[in-house]
Amino acid sequence: MLRILPCLYIARTKKMGNGVFTAEPIKANTIIEVSPAIVMSNEERKLLDKTLLHDYIFEWGKKKKKCCMAMGYVPVYNHSYDSNCEYEMDFDAATISVVTVKDVAAGEELFINYNGTYNNAKAVWFDAK
Repeated sequence: MLRILPCLYIARTKKMGNGVFTAEPIKANTIIEVSPAIVMSNEERKLLDKTLLHDYIFEWGKKKKKCCMAMGYVPVYNHSYDSNCEYEMDFDAATISVVTVKDVAAGEELFINYNGTYNNAKAVWFDAK
């Protein structure tokens, strides 16, 4: 089941292409999206790694041997090392939820940290920090 808060929208950013924004303030610890995930095998991931979709998939499973493509807005959230949201994976339900970790103002862009934890400073694959 796909659930996205109605105040969320996708718009162009100045530097990162599209991003997810909110038209209304959102309190910390609010589930803003629950989206189904299409889970793929390690063999399928190797094929995806050769395509543009590589930039939009998530490692999946406790051993991270699989990958998934999330539906909804999940692939559109941009990365920040100090994000205002965090994503949570439910491997049994094959869903990804996005939850605010800070209060977010109306008009603000919503960010996730691609490392999984909102304040994880480890360099991500595309950033030679």
